[in-house]
Amino acid sequence: MRTPRNDQLSETSRAGKRGEHVPERRCVVTGEVSPADRLVRLALGPDGAIAPDVHGKAPGRGAWIGVPRAELEAAQAKGKLKGGLARALHEGHIAIPDDLGERIAAQLARATLDRLGLEARAGTLISGNDKIEQAARRGQVRLLLHARDAGEDGRKKLAQAWRVGEDDEGSGREGMVLPVDRQSLSMALGRENAVHLAIIDARAADRVLAHLSRWQFFTGWSRDAANRVPTEDSRAAGDEAASTDSGASGAFLKE
Repeated sequence: MRTPRNDQLSETSRAGKRGEHVPERRCVVTGEVSPADRLVRLALGPDGAIAPDVHGKAPGRGAWIGVPRAELEAAQAKGKLKGGLARALHEGHIAIPDDLGERIAAQLARATLDRLGLEARAGTLISGNDKIEQAARRGQVRLLLHARDAGEDGRKKLAQAWRVGEDDEGSGREGMVLPVDRQSLSMALGRENAVHLAIIDARAADRVLAHLSRWQFFTGWSRDAANRVPTEDSRAAGDEAASTDSGASGAFLKE
C-alpha cells in the first residue's frame, strides 16, 4: 500500500543537534511543515478510527498535528481536522474520538514521566533537596525541575544553589515547575516524595526537555517559561517549539 504523502518526509529537512538528519512533517490543521519531533502523529486504525501515537511507531498510515490542544479541539469542532485527515490519509471513512485532545495530553504526560523514570534508573536524575543542592553548588546540574505543588521556599533555595554553582547569580534562573504534582512524580520514579528533580547529564537533559517541550506546547502550560536559557544542543529540541508558542518550554539548561 502506498504511504500517503503526509506520512513521508517533507521536501525540506533540518540538521538536528550534533548534526543528525531530522525529518519534517506537515500539520494537517495548519499546513505548516515542522520537525517531526515537535509534532504528534495520529494513527489510522483498520476500522478508520484515529488514535494518538506520540512515539510515532504505530503501524499503518498516519498524519501529523502541530497545534495546541485548544486549537486542535476548535478544528475538530468545526470539521477542519476531519477534512485535513481525510485529505492527508486519502481515506473517506474516519472516526475521530470526541476526547482526542485528552488522549493526546495523557500520552504526552505518560511519555514525559516515563522518560524521567528512565533517567532515574540510568543515574542521570537525582532527587532530594540535599543531593540536589550539593550537585548544584558543584556546578553539576543541567536541568532543574519542581513538582507543581513544590513549596516556593524549596524552589528558591535550590535555584539559589544552582546560580551559585554556575557563578551566575544575576541570571534569575529558577528551574521549571512541571504540570504534575509530587504524587505523580513519585509514582513515575518509584521514589517517595519526589518534589524536586535535577538532571546531571547534558544529553539526558536534552532528552527530557524534548518530551517536556512537546507536552507543554500541546497543553499550554507555561510556568516559568520566560526564564528559559537553552544550551546550544538543546536549541534544536526547544527553540522551534518555543518560537511557535511562548509556553513551549520553561527549563534552564547548562552546557
